[in-house]
Amino acid sequence: MTDQKKSEQSTTSEKPWGGRFSEPTDAFVERFTASVGFDQRLYHHDITGSIAHATMLAAVGVLTEQERDTIIDGLKAVKSDIESGAFEWSVSLEDVHMNIEARLTDRIGITGKKLHTGRSRNDQVATDIRLYLRDEIDVIAEELNRLQAGLLDLAEREADTIMPGFTHLQTAQPVTFGHHLLAWYEMLVRDADRLQDCRKRVNVMPLGAAALAGTTYPIDRNMTAELLGFDRPTENSLDSVSDRDFAIEFCSFASLLMTHLSRFSEELVLWTSAQFDFIDLPDRFCTGSSIMPQKKNPDVPELVRGKTGRVNGHLISLLTLMKSQPLAYNKDNQEDKEPLFDTVDTIKGCLKAYADMVPAIRAKADNMRVAAKRGFSTATDLADYLVKQGVAFRDAHEIVGKSVAFGVAEGRDLSDMTLEELRQFSDVIGEDVFDVLTLEGSVQARNHLGGTAPDQVRAAVARARTQLTG
Repeated sequence: MTDQKKSEQSTTSEKPWGGRFSEPTDAFVERFTASVGFDQRLYHHDITGSIAHATMLAAVGVLTEQERDTIIDGLKAVKSDIESGAFEWSVSLEDVHMNIEARLTDRIGITGKKLHTGRSRNDQVATDIRLYLRDEIDVIAEELNRLQAGLLDLAEREADTIMPGFTHLQTAQPVTFGHHLLAWYEMLVRDADRLQDCRKRVNVMPLGAAALAGTTYPIDRNMTAELLGFDRPTENSLDSVSDRDFAIEFCSFASLLMTHLSRFSEELVLWTSAQFDFIDLPDRFCTGSSIMPQKKNPDVPELVRGKTGRVNGHLISLLTLMKSQPLAYNKDNQEDKEPLFDTVDTIKGCLKAYADMVPAIRAKADNMRVAAKRGFSTATDLADYLVKQGVAFRDAHEIVGKSVAFGVAEGRDLSDMTLEELRQFSDVIGEDVFDVLTLEGSVQARNHLGGTAPDQVRAAVARARTQLTG
C-alpha cells in the first residue's frame, strides 16, 4: 500500500462513520457540512442526555454498572473541560455530539465507544434540541413574567392619568394611561399562554427512535424520559427523528411576541417625540446624535421594532426548511439550529430590555391631558347624553357632528362652549351636559369590566396580579 493510500485510509477511519468510505471527505465539504461552529452550545444538553442514556443502558443490562460509572465520570470531566475553556472543538468531527464522544473515548478508552449503543445522532440531536429549548422556554417565561409585572405596576401608578385614545391615529375618546398599558399586558398574557402550550409539545422525548426505525436493544424509553424530565417518549420512530414542529411553533410564538413588542415600540417612539411628548424614557435607554447635540433617540424601542423582521424571517426559514422533506431524517435539518438559536437569543434580549425599561417610563400627565382635549374626544359622550334624553342615535350623531363643526370654526372644544351655544343644536341639552363633556366625566362613565375608568384599571391590575403570581 502506498503512503498516499495509507494517509487516505487513516484520514477516513478517523470519522466514526468512516468504515464504508474509501477516500477522505473533501476539505471544503468538511467545513461546509460541519455544524460544530454553532451547535456546540448544546454541549450541556448533549452530556445530560448521554448520562441518562448510559444509566438506562446499564439498567437493562446492555452496559455493566462499572461501564456506566466510567462513562458518566468521563462525561462530567468533558463537561468541565468545556466550561473551563480547555476543550478544543474540531471541525473534522463535524458536530457537538462527535466532538464530545471523541474526547470521552480519549479519556476512558474503548468503554467510551459503547455509549452510542442503541441510539443514533438523529434521535440524539432531536433530544438535545428539545432539552435546550425547554430550558430556554423556562428562562423566557420568567423574563416575560417580569415584563408583565412591570406593566401592572406602571398601569396602577397611572390609573388616573388621562390621555387621548386613538383610532386611525386620530383622537377618538379619552382613556386612562393605565388602561392603555393594560392593553399591552393582555397581548403578553396570550403570548405567555402560547409559550406554555408550546412547552407541552417540546417536552416529549425522541431518544430511542435511533436512526429512524428504533433499535434491537432492550431499551427502556420510559425510564430515560423520566430521568430527563420529559412528560413521555414519542410514539413513532420515523416522526421522532424528523419532527421540527416544536421549533416552528416556538418561532411562531416568538414572531407574535415580537409583533406585540414592535407595536409597543412604535407607540413609545411616537410618545417620546416632540410632537407628542407624552412620556420620558431614562437616558440609559436612549442615545444621542453624532451631529445634533439636542437629540435623545429612543434606540431601545427602535431596535426592538427592527428585530421583529429578523424573528419573522426565522419562522419563514423553518417553515420552508420542512415543507418538502420526506420521512425520515435529512441533512436539511441541520439548518434548523441557527434560526432557532438566534430567535431564542433575540427575544431574550428584547424581553430583558423591555422588562428593565418599562418600570422606568415616566408619564407627562399634563401633556397627555392637553392632547386629550384636542380633537373633540368627548363627542361620543355628548351623543350618548342625547340618546339618554330620548333622541334617536342617528339623530344624536348628526347633532353632535354639527356641534363639532361649530367648534372647529370657533376653535373651541365642546366642553368650552356655553350652554346656549350647545342648545342651538338641540333643546334637550341641559346644564348637566357638562358632567359628561369633561375628560374625567368621560373616563369615569366607562366604569364596567374592561372599561377605562380608574377604578376598573385598579381592579384589572389586582386580578392580573393574582393570575400572574398564582
